Amino acid sequence: MKRTLFYLTAFFIGLVIWGCSKSDPSPVENPSDTVQQLYFPPLSSAAWETVSPTELEWNLNAETPLQDLLEERGTKAFLMLKDGKIAVEWYFDSFTKDSIWYWASAGKTLTAFTVGLAQEQGFLNLSDRSSQYLGEGWTSAPLEKENLITVRDQLTMSSGLNELFFDCVSPDCLRYLADSGSRWAYHNGPYTLLQQVVANATQLPYSSYFNTELRNKVGMDGFWLSTNGQNNVYFSTARSMARFGLLSLNSGTWEEEVIMSDTAYANEMKNSSQDLNLSYGYLWWLAGKESFRAPGSQELFQGSLIPNAPGDLYAGLGKNDQKLYVIPSQNLVIVRMGEDAGEDLAGPSSFDNQLWDRINAFIN
Repeated sequence: MKRTLFYLTAFFIGLVIWGCSKSDPSPVENPSDTVQQLYFPPLSSAAWETVSPTELEWNLNAETPLQDLLEERGTKAFLMLKDGKIAVEWYFDSFTKDSIWYWASAGKTLTAFTVGLAQEQGFLNLSDRSSQYLGEGWTSAPLEKENLITVRDQLTMSSGLNELFFDCVSPDCLRYLADSGSRWAYHNGPYTLLQQVVANATQLPYSSYFNTELRNKVGMDGFWLSTNGQNNVYFSTARSMARFGLLSLNSGTWEEEVIMSDTAYANEMKNSSQDLNLSYGYLWWLAGKESFRAPGSQELFQGSLIPNAPGDLYAGLGKNDQKLYVIPSQNLVIVRMGEDAGEDLAGPSSFDNQLWDRINAFIN
């Protein structure tokens, strides 16, 4: 019923907008106009236009040092999109453009986008109690404390549940530590259950909803797989990660098709979502903020998450240095897939800074 009402509402709004455009010839500003001259690869083809570093007047003397660092640190795939076109596509060892790799926690960004779609379509609201979709007793917290936790708290890592049992999603692992919204802690359990929230809200298997509403609309490949019996991990080619980065760069619009029309949510995803960790949005990491907290720590660090990166960078970051960087000011999307590059953290590592040192030398 909610889905039907959503589409009827969208239809009548479309009629109103069409009518206004007939009477008022002045152009309506598109939120995606801030990103100009983007190219989008076709949905059902391996074709993808390229642009060379030479054409871009990048520093070719810095190309080999960047490649060397990536190879030394166990990289499998490295892509750079400039204005949507492939400027760099490097694969190492036996890895190819058709090889599948895991996103680890970089895939949290896919879930964030999907939650936004479910809200836009009227299936849920971020301010709803999580128990509305997961049932009472989804945690072992006292009921009055459990009922404080909202979908937004799950999105922002501020559920207040004890992260000691990091991946576990059973109620006996999800233990009360603080009131929701009063403590930030990187915690896979409440995050993972967001997919169940979406599934129960839409009355569809999460992967079915995700594939129909997001994956297929931008020509991605890939699948969700539970690697430990608890949380789901996304696997795909590097190009599919780049496709999602390009969609994010263009604020939820793929070429002329608007995948996410809720521009407020799209902006909230990539901006500080709470005051406890300014460098965290809706499951996206943010550079350029005045402080940050890292996974596994309650310490507040002063300064930018990745000092060498552009200040407007936002990123999906995953275990063993899976990376999806989006830089709106430069129309750049950068993907790194591979083995652990040095620090086995789900969030930021010193490798980000080293990598950006080499990237800056290459593109500037």
